[in-house]
Amino acid sequence: MKVLLVVTGMSMGGAERVVADLADAFVKAGSEVLLVYLKEPLQVRPRRAEVELACLGMESAKDMLSGYLKFVRLVRRFQPDVVHSHMFHATLMARLARLTVPIPVMISTMHTAYDGGRMRALAYRFTDRLTDISTNVSCEAVDEFVATGAVRAGRMVTVHNGIAVDEFRASEATRARVRETFEIEPGCKLFVAAGRLGWSKDYPNMFKALERLPADLDYQLLIAGDGALRDSLMELVGNLGLSQRVRFLGIRQDIAQLMSAADVFLLSSVGEGFGLVVAEAMSCECVVVATDSGGVREVLGDAGFLVPSRDPAALATAIVAAVDLPSDKAAELGKRARQRVVEHYSFDRAVDKWQALYGDLITGASSRTGQPHSVN
Repeated sequence: MKVLLVVTGMSMGGAERVVADLADAFVKAGSEVLLVYLKEPLQVRPRRAEVELACLGMESAKDMLSGYLKFVRLVRRFQPDVVHSHMFHATLMARLARLTVPIPVMISTMHTAYDGGRMRALAYRFTDRLTDISTNVSCEAVDEFVATGAVRAGRMVTVHNGIAVDEFRASEATRARVRETFEIEPGCKLFVAAGRLGWSKDYPNMFKALERLPADLDYQLLIAGDGALRDSLMELVGNLGLSQRVRFLGIRQDIAQLMSAADVFLLSSVGEGFGLVVAEAMSCECVVVATDSGGVREVLGDAGFLVPSRDPAALATAIVAAVDLPSDKAAELGKRARQRVVEHYSFDRAVDKWQALYGDLITGASSRTGQPHSVN
């Protein structure tokens, strides 16, 4: 099978990591894979050298036509069995390309419940006929797309993201090493957060919750990620008197190790499609305190602490409850969280779903045209 994955960008982010991991998995299964991204930088990349990478150089509106034409040429040269787009700009371009070049099967995947308001909803709706099926990463996100009119009922299905459970797992040796590296003293509670420093993660909510914690609680918060709001968030941390408690680590490649070392994983988002980092922390048997945003409730279930978004008092109360868990209860909660991820959100399970969906759509395309479709 020849699979062309197209994504808006490959900067640090959960959706980008999912796309890179899918490319690796499809190559491992024997497929040829071309991964096309619209714009630089390339911060997340597949691990397997067999994955072909191509950037369209669409850094601004003036590059739209040249990028589109380059994409069409890539499709003609690669002749994919499936074109699978991820996120808004890539999805819109891939759909429009179908007006120009034959594409046997097209799948459009969104990674969030909220994707930019009415104009984007209309763009999705008007181009819906150009894709075979749309997917989203949680049932809540699918319902939201239908409610806003971005897609008709029955034209979008849920395919959850998958977690590499062998990579994201608890390790006492890793825990000790990471805590030593960051000089976390015995008795100090280590909190970890991860994600782009943007508005949807609502880090101000997290910091205002930390401000409300008991003065005698000894803790450190490590934040993995970068983004446009870094300077303003660092300033807020200083203004709240948290500079000795909060450390911004920037972009990291060792998220699994950080989560393995954490006592509590924190998420304060107002918008999540799936909540990939929550599932990763759960896989590491970490106690999770998260806001009820997007698909997080669906992922977390009863295996962590869930509070309303934009409520720092509720978030602070949940953090204290998590910290106060007896060690045996914390360990029990962590094991339950990992088991939930293994059973429902493992990466192998997600890949099986994608391959089954690809196969069904290719078979359907062949029956519609009356011509057998050869998949090598």
